[in-house]
Amino acid sequence: MSTPASPADHSPTALPTWRETLRSLWDWRVLCLLAMGFSAGIPILLIFSSLSLWLGEAGVERKAVTFFSWAALGYSFKFVWAPLVDRLPLPLLGAWLGRRRSWMLLAQAGVVLAILGMASTDPAAGGDALTRMAVFAVLLGFASATQDIVIDAYRIEIAGPEQQGLLSSAYIAGYRIGMIVAGAGALYLASYWGSAKGAYVYSAWQWTYAVMAATMVVGMLTTLLTREPAASALAQRQPSGQHLRLLLVFLASVLAFVGVFAQWGDALGGVKLGPLGGLLLEALRMGLSLAAAFAVGALLVRLGAASPEQARTTWVMPVLDFFQRYGARTAWLLLALIGLYRISDIVLGVISNVFYQDMGFSKIEIANAVKTFGVAVSIVGGFWGGLLATRLGVMRSLFWGAVLSALTNLGFVWLAYTGHHVAGMYAVVAADNLAAGFASAAFVAFLSSLTNVSFTAVQYAIFSSLMTLLPKTLGGYSGGMVDAIGYPGFFILTTLMGLPVLLLVAWAGRRLALRTP
Repeated sequence: MSTPASPADHSPTALPTWRETLRSLWDWRVLCLLAMGFSAGIPILLIFSSLSLWLGEAGVERKAVTFFSWAALGYSFKFVWAPLVDRLPLPLLGAWLGRRRSWMLLAQAGVVLAILGMASTDPAAGGDALTRMAVFAVLLGFASATQDIVIDAYRIEIAGPEQQGLLSSAYIAGYRIGMIVAGAGALYLASYWGSAKGAYVYSAWQWTYAVMAATMVVGMLTTLLTREPAASALAQRQPSGQHLRLLLVFLASVLAFVGVFAQWGDALGGVKLGPLGGLLLEALRMGLSLAAAFAVGALLVRLGAASPEQARTTWVMPVLDFFQRYGARTAWLLLALIGLYRISDIVLGVISNVFYQDMGFSKIEIANAVKTFGVAVSIVGGFWGGLLATRLGVMRSLFWGAVLSALTNLGFVWLAYTGHHVAGMYAVVAADNLAAGFASAAFVAFLSSLTNVSFTAVQYAIFSSLMTLLPKTLGGYSGGMVDAIGYPGFFILTTLMGLPVLLLVAWAGRRLALRTP
């Protein structure tokens, strides 16, 4: 079983020159990941901010809008079906395009169909129309998360660890551009075609979402024109009947999860608890639902509904492989680093827009500074992080990314005392997004270097899900923290949260260095 090179940066090979590094920006793989990143960045805002504005203009109640948060479940639980994407070949398409590109094209087609389905539904009609909109939004989240799974695997398999920093930068840049198009671009189009708050025009949003679906052509053409990774041939070939049986077991497990989750939701609907009690109750609900899904899947495999060996290869081996390659102590250290690395900026990011509003900044000022200028700066930061990861190595870039992510939070402390200061806001947004782009590129390169090409999609899906689990959970308490200690104290706290990350990076670097021959 192949093992990727360690990310410890202790290789005796000479570093590339700056000319060689800059020349690599025009490598076909970099341009390919730029286009794929664009197609991955289109769906996310069509589910959240752009859709919420559409629903608001259509007169949908605010409490009903929260129902659409279910569409995000695909991103949170993509590691559950990532093994199927990783191991199961698609009939016909697989023979034509190969394992990775066939799944990518199928996912992109699903994204297009879901967006067009949303475009064909007027939420102002309420009732069944609103339900159809929710179904299409969930389908969009599922198809988009599947596309992310395949793109991550494809990126890791087409290049070695030393090139992942640059490829990650290209992907992040494309992703940010896609977010600008689906965010600011969609709002401009809907406004241009005449829809506004208090003057809702369904056809404006219908044509806007149709245009957004058309932008996915960029990703689909890239999928058709690019090359299939040689590593995709490493998948074990199994009879098609075994694949179908494994898929049916997975679907049965999903139904068990949904059944238990919905049943508990009905039973606990009238229970009133505080924020912490609600969080614990939801965690229990989720745990029981996952346990039911696992029990159903394990029982069906034991009864012979699917091959035990194939089930083990699909779901168990990717996890065992990670612990076997790195050893239990180093593996747990790496998982701790993955779970905490983005904690400083994600916890702050949850409340950043509320902070800007509380400081007296208008929506237009926030949109111009954060949604446009900030995204552009993050693209620059991403390429900066990718270039330095190529030059200095992943672990050194990872360390400096953690330093910058923590220190730039202090700029928010200054802005909290300064108040409404537009130039100061742009300076803080620039520093924050530059650091975030740098850290993201270095971190994605680090995660890529940890994966085994035999289980690329599964392991990376697990890593990327773990990356946001704790930070987003803590971020839910950011409002309460601000109420308790104020904005300056909160921003200092988020800076201090980043200090243990520096120790974890240094410790992990030493542990990985000891493993390097």
